[in-house]
Order: sequence, then structure tokens, then C-alpha cells
Amino acid sequence: MTDPNERATTPQALVAQLIDLLDVEEIDTDLYRGARQPGGTGRVFGGQVIGQALQAAQRSVDSPKVAHSLHAYFMRPGNEDHPIIYRVVRDFDGRSFANRRIIAMQRGAPILNMIASFHVPEEGLHHQDAMPDVPDPDTLRSDSELREEIREQVPEKLRRFFLRSRPIEIRPTNPRNWFAPEPSAPQQHSWFRVAAPLPDDPALHRAMLAYASDMSLLGTCMLPHGVNWMSGRLQTASLDHAVWLHEPFRFDEWLLYTTDSPWAGHARGFNRGRIFTRDGRLVASCAQEGLIRLRD
Repeated sequence: MTDPNERATTPQALVAQLIDLLDVEEIDTDLYRGARQPGGTGRVFGGQVIGQALQAAQRSVDSPKVAHSLHAYFMRPGNEDHPIIYRVVRDFDGRSFANRRIIAMQRGAPILNMIASFHVPEEGLHHQDAMPDVPDPDTLRSDSELREEIREQVPEKLRRFFLRSRPIEIRPTNPRNWFAPEPSAPQQHSWFRVAAPLPDDPALHRAMLAYASDMSLLGTCMLPHGVNWMSGRLQTASLDHAVWLHEPFRFDEWLLYTTDSPWAGHARGFNRGRIFTRDGRLVASCAQEGLIRLRD
């Protein structure tokens, strides 16, 4: 167990802290407490709430059923000053499928509602999209290296957050220009994985992917408009988030996250994501609508 009050620096320590963050504590039957992000301030990262909620749901479902989808709605921003309580409601237990409803609460108010579905693996018809033709991750530079190069350009008040060490390693195929974004097609590709090996626990790998699926997705709908979070003109928030888990995978091995945005309007942006293994298997799909309110 890592020290919950100390910010880790090595990849191994960062991943250990993320494992602890997603390891919800059972405080009563179907009632769990989620830990706070070490060093976190302000609003809770949405992927953290999704990952912890999925872990709580997975604790209530017996093998051989495994999570295959989740659908979440964000209602209020989470506050890093308080832990999050997760209540799991066992809506359905069948021979092949099970459904769980999860309510995430802080100080008595719900901040997220989520439904997760579980399925006993079985054989059936199969097809999938082809993986895009993109550079191999070994040929790309990491997002952290690219950020470090522009350290001096980042405003002092944002520098600590912008440059902080992260447990998820990301290698974009087309690095963004943080300070002079130009309109581009609403599509991006990034390789990602946790920065150190994980235990052989498929439930943990699913929770890790659910956590990381909230990264870069909302930003896709901003690409055609030449704006980003550094402009200071945007108010953004995830409104809902869905993940479909298709195939087994390991999140300590490279996965390609390819995202696109077919529509934005009325201060909302819709985004889709597909996640492939390095050998081309489509292992997960995502969708999210978010608030993208542009201020004068």
C-alpha cells in the first residue's frame, strides 16, 4: 500500500497509487468508499469516478460473468476534498447476464449514476473494424516529453498541473499545439498504457481502461474549432460516458486509442473512441458527450 498523502514520482510508485485509488473499500454490503487522488485539488477527474464505480460493481458479481458495458451520467462535479461513497444496487441476476446500478455520492448528494452489465463469455458471430494505419509506439515520443519541451511557455499557475508525472503513458501520433491550435479534422490517435506492470487481475485492467478512457476523448470535438483548454475561454465537463468491453486485454501493454467527433453544437460535443491492441484486435469502444461552452 502506497502512502495516500504522498505524491509518487517513479512509474512503479505512480501505478501502485493508481491501483490503490481504484481499490474501493467495502464499508457495508454493496456500499463502498473510494479513495481521494493523492495531491488532488479541485474537481475530481471523471475517469476516476467511472473506474471506482466499475470496481464497486465488479465486487458484487460472481464469476464467470464479466463486465461488458457501462453507461454513466455525471450530475455534479466531484470534490477532491472528500471521499466518494458508492452504493451498488443489484437490479438483475440472470443465467447469462447481470445488471448493477451504481450511485456515486459525496456529502449526501449524487455526483454520478452508472449502470454496468455483465455477461458469461460465450462463442458467437464475430467481425470488427480494422485498426487505423498509424506509427508504432516505439517510434513516437511520449506526451510527458513533449510537455517538458514547452515548460517555459506554460503559465506559472498551470505549470505544476501540466507537467505532473502521470501513471498513464501516452504517445500521440500527431502531437497537438497547445498554444497556437489550428482547426483540424476531428480525429486523433494515441497509444497508451500504464507506466509499469500490473497484477494478473482482469477486473483491475478493465477498471484501468475505464479510468483512462476519459482522457483525450472530449478534446476531439474541439479540434475543428482551433481551441483547447489552454485558451482560457472554454468551460468543459463530461456529461455522460459509455464504454463497451469487447475482448480481453492487458492495460500494461500498448493500446491504440483512436477517437473522432461526428457532431458538436448547442454547447455540447459528441465523441467516439475505439481501442485496439498492438496486433489489431478491437477490445473496447467508447462514447461521450460533453459540455464545451465557449466564453467571450
